[in-house]
Amino acid sequence: MSPKPVSVFACQSCGASSPKWLGRCPECGEWNSFVEEVRSSTAAAGRIEGPGARPLSDVSARPDGRRETSLPGLDRVLGGGLVAGSVVLVGGEPGIGKSTLLLQASRGLASGSGEVLYVTGEESAEQVRLRADRLGVSSANLLVLAETDAGRIVAEAAARRPLAVVVDSIQAVRRPDLASAPGTISQVRECAGAFVACAKEHDVPILLVGHVTKDGSLAGPKSLEHLVDAVVSIDGDRASSRRILRAVKNRFGPVDEVALYEMTASGLEEIANASAALLSERRANVAGSAVTATREGTRSLLLEVQALVGAPMAGSPRRVAIGVDAGRLALLLAVLERAGISLSSREVFVSCAGGLEVTEPAADLAIVAALVSSARGEPLPESSVFFGEIGLLGEVRRVPAAPARVREAAALGFERVYLPAGNSLETSSAARIEIRPVERVADLVRAFATGSAKASARTSSRIGAGPMESEG
Repeated sequence: MSPKPVSVFACQSCGASSPKWLGRCPECGEWNSFVEEVRSSTAAAGRIEGPGARPLSDVSARPDGRRETSLPGLDRVLGGGLVAGSVVLVGGEPGIGKSTLLLQASRGLASGSGEVLYVTGEESAEQVRLRADRLGVSSANLLVLAETDAGRIVAEAAARRPLAVVVDSIQAVRRPDLASAPGTISQVRECAGAFVACAKEHDVPILLVGHVTKDGSLAGPKSLEHLVDAVVSIDGDRASSRRILRAVKNRFGPVDEVALYEMTASGLEEIANASAALLSERRANVAGSAVTATREGTRSLLLEVQALVGAPMAGSPRRVAIGVDAGRLALLLAVLERAGISLSSREVFVSCAGGLEVTEPAADLAIVAALVSSARGEPLPESSVFFGEIGLLGEVRRVPAAPARVREAAALGFERVYLPAGNSLETSSAARIEIRPVERVADLVRAFATGSAKASARTSSRIGAGPMESEG
């Protein structure tokens, strides 16, 4: 007797299911998000397939078998390359460069003796060829398959055993045995499950392209991110040509590595010296600008933190944080109040220039320095870098990898570094650069006040000396 189909309703936003239609999802609160899906009921529960359980000591260990894509930035974000049998989800907004990046990665993988299968579900093979010609991608080992049937894609991959499979995109493929449309919650989940099973069985790495939905999630349900081995996101502003590649999840490598790319007419090109590129548009000797040294994976990056403090106003002033944590900004403003810098009646805007987000507390000292500089209308000491975590009591706490941050600052020609006093000893021999230890925020505020007073005195003495010298 054939199994009877079962009709259920699933939320297209969070994946919640219900036996009946609901106007509003009880899990995520979205309205009119439930869609009917027809699933086949099977009696396979309890049936054991495969060899069954065995001791972990009997499982043979094998190397990762990583395959490099000839894109150093992508390989670094993945932890050294593609792992055999892994499934990687590459997500981002439409038009951000996902297909371009994977087509360039396919060229690198196909440069050897093996084949790469590029499956296109949204474009024809001729359209892929047009983009390949623009990017300079041409290889006999790069195979193009215009197909949306997940079963046929799995069969082609099992028959050819390529070095890698690229599916562009997961929202375009479907399983014919499911009555729902492509891109729905059940289609995305079931197709991803079929690709994961194929990758594990044949040791073929599979890269899935996933678009970002209106709420910022990758390719629909969170269950898809749980199925795959790695999630790589491509971020960037549409108005800018820079793209940031980072791993959100990675079972075979770190999740704190980033790669900075530039979108050009010939494809994505990695920016080798990211710090120099991020500081290329910085204006020197301007109030409200500070440079901090942050850590992204195994690398140190220099970023510009900008602050703008408005004039005193009545009512509730705004606090706007772009690229920095709004909670940390509120904490730092409270610390500055205790240090004698009152900003409670003034609007405050803080931004991390360059499109990156600063998530680590080591940027606290630079944010405070930029705020003090903007509030007083005086630029910070020229050629200086600031980093250090600030506590609730105004103390400046030590941060990890301080020597590497100092070396990065020295490599770009900076002359002095303001850092926690706890890091001063370990950074004394890191590079030939002036070290300025800071124990408390109040000390930094007083140091800037003293420096500006001395600068004003020197200016006044020079102005007063003019007539005297002319008279002499």
